[in-house]
Amino acid sequence: MKKVKKLIVGNWKMSPASSVESVKIVKGILKNYTRFKNVVPVICPPYIFLDSVKKELKIKKSIILGAQDVFWETEGSFTGEVSLDMLKSLGVSHIIIGHSERRALGDTDEIVNNKLKTVLKYGITPILCIGEKDRDESGVYMQIVSNQLNEAFKNIPKLSLQNIVIAYEPVWAIGKNATREATQAETLEMSIFIKRYLSDFFGKNSIEIPILYGGSVNTKNAEVFLREGGVGGLLIGRDSLDPKKFIEILKIAENI
Repeated sequence: MKKVKKLIVGNWKMSPASSVESVKIVKGILKNYTRFKNVVPVICPPYIFLDSVKKELKIKKSIILGAQDVFWETEGSFTGEVSLDMLKSLGVSHIIIGHSERRALGDTDEIVNNKLKTVLKYGITPILCIGEKDRDESGVYMQIVSNQLNEAFKNIPKLSLQNIVIAYEPVWAIGKNATREATQAETLEMSIFIKRYLSDFFGKNSIEIPILYGGSVNTKNAEVFLREGGVGGLLIGRDSLDPKKFIEILKIAENI
């Protein structure tokens, strides 16, 4: 049986502050990088640094270039937006859609659905982020995640959706406002829940859709989420900006 590679995605968010620093981070990663057999690394820098990061990544073609977001219209008078054609021209192959921070800034379920439709039409892999704001004792959070999936998949052909990646990111476990870290048991529960949802939606082929975990992932908890969290990869924030830590997480994933 062919071993499925783990997808390790580095989301740089609104960092670093300059192109020089972005190149420095990539060079730091490449300095200690060896080709991994069981891992697919993806780096998602801010739009403005995509070109400079791409030039550095040409040295190691096994590291994939990704984007943090995209606009759903392909052209027109949309000041400040970035289109699929622009991203595709830079060699972007993965795009994060519906990240909790984008949703907090106004991305509704309808917007997420529109973005997902456009990305799939362009043959680029969307990383669809879903996750609840609060973990309640009555299990309402499961219905919230189910609703997010229902709305994201609305009017999209099932065949197209088999090319997506899903990232579970509990909002309560992310960033400086996190109430606590998620446990591997909680992640496993949600991974099983999402897989069951996908199984009902797609049928038996749903097991091939990768599920990532994203929520304050670091070098200390990466292994336990990958071993015991029921996921096939990670969406990493802060530690993806540190070359040594990012490489360490890649090595952890490689050896599981």
